[in-house]
Amino acid sequence: MIAKVTVLSILLLLLSAVSSSAEDVKVTVQGVTSIANTDDNFVCATIDWWPINKCDYNQCPWGKSGVLNLDLKNKILSNAIKAFQPLRIRVGGSLQDQVLYKVGNSAKKCPHFKLKKDGLFGFSKGCLSMNRWDEINDLFNQTGAVMTFGLNALIGRKKSKTDDTLWEGDWNAQNARDLMKYTASKGYKIESYELGNELCASGVSAKVSAEQYAKDIVALKNLVREMYPDATTQPKVLGPAGFFDKQWFNTFLEKSGQDVVDGLTHHIYNLGPGNDPELINRIQDPYYLDQIAQTYKDISETVKEFGPWSGAWVGEAGGAFNSGGKYVSHTFADGFWFLDQLGMTSTFNHKVFCRQALIGGNYALLNTTTFIPNPDYYGSLLWHRLMGKNVLATTQNASPYLRVYSHCSKEKPGITVLLINLSNSTSFDVSVINDMNLYPSQEQTQDSQGEKPREEYHLTPEGGNIQSDVVLLNGTPLKLTNSLDIPSMEPKLADRYSPITVAPHSIVFATLRDFKAPACA
Repeated sequence: MIAKVTVLSILLLLLSAVSSSAEDVKVTVQGVTSIANTDDNFVCATIDWWPINKCDYNQCPWGKSGVLNLDLKNKILSNAIKAFQPLRIRVGGSLQDQVLYKVGNSAKKCPHFKLKKDGLFGFSKGCLSMNRWDEINDLFNQTGAVMTFGLNALIGRKKSKTDDTLWEGDWNAQNARDLMKYTASKGYKIESYELGNELCASGVSAKVSAEQYAKDIVALKNLVREMYPDATTQPKVLGPAGFFDKQWFNTFLEKSGQDVVDGLTHHIYNLGPGNDPELINRIQDPYYLDQIAQTYKDISETVKEFGPWSGAWVGEAGGAFNSGGKYVSHTFADGFWFLDQLGMTSTFNHKVFCRQALIGGNYALLNTTTFIPNPDYYGSLLWHRLMGKNVLATTQNASPYLRVYSHCSKEKPGITVLLINLSNSTSFDVSVINDMNLYPSQEQTQDSQGEKPREEYHLTPEGGNIQSDVVLLNGTPLKLTNSLDIPSMEPKLADRYSPITVAPHSIVFATLRDFKAPACA
């Protein structure tokens, strides 16, 4: 009987080994020079204008999360923003080109968004009162958030008689001028202004020609310089906030001229529609995830050739469009896409990545009704705290299902490596190699100097279910404290000579304090 039990135990162990294999992997980091640089506040989130009756696929996932109806006094919201110290927030979205600002003489009425069949995106014009603007700025001031504000770029224009989606004529900046004047008089800090939303190239619901938009962005730059004469506090100017089209973007930068556009913003929804049943599979497919890399490369080359004074920004990215996937975009699985995109864009010299959305839709970092953080909130917070702005070339010799990125650590010394395991069955034992190939006399080594332990942050889904909205850090669920604060996220310490074990369907940040990278000195 004992012999039978022993044989059975051995068989079970063998089956377990087969079903969950492990591979040894060497990850090589070239630490002599950086390959790109991000902004200090690379991670960004959006607050959109959608009202409660914004619906897709017979669901209305926005609730009271829009600019005009969000509970700005919610304690979880405030604490979630404060935790970043600071969080960059873009206030804008599809309806911003229908928003009037109730200030000055240019806005007589203050209408509410209403469903309208022939309106842009199916809605009528809306209005931002100065009372609400005060409340928004109070939240930003209290939490230390950094604001990018999207301006209405269609004021003053008229629809073309020959093209239903083309809007012609000069932008009327008076309403924006009145808003800036009020904002400056109150001492509110705006880090950047962005002109319009998704009006470039073929547009989404409306479009403006590259030549006309260039003329208008110059007008915005001149307005900002006039209203904020102190160059040290002058807000940046961003645009065009839409989907990349090489010819349109090149023409826009050429026509707008030097030192006008500070951030060249483009939008990414590379996972397809939110109701696509293939969404969960695309998120785990390395070959699909890689398809967007060419866009990032192309836009970085456009900046280099036509606007080197500027910088590439992902101004809005939700993965799946039309409010995200109901069963995917707020779950642990979405982190495979999201954190991979943060890593990928940073290698292509993007300065900022704005996640759609901080709250609202299915892709929110915070639950739309309870405000409780979803897994991607914690992933973005770890990135913000650990990954510095200097990006290092990083390669591995194993599987495309292991995604690897590294940056100089935000808090010196050392580097932080991000490891994403898309495989549901293979674990990886990772050794990080320091490639000093600029110095031929020095071999690739695991860097034996120093004895500081490695700091590891292992993110896994609750119960092993990647469609769970609960994430575990080093085996412990991340949940708000009794006082509704964001929980502390402490690393587990590991022997610096041992490999980093990356379990199937897991995400690991690892900080190597003794890693000698001249680029990080």
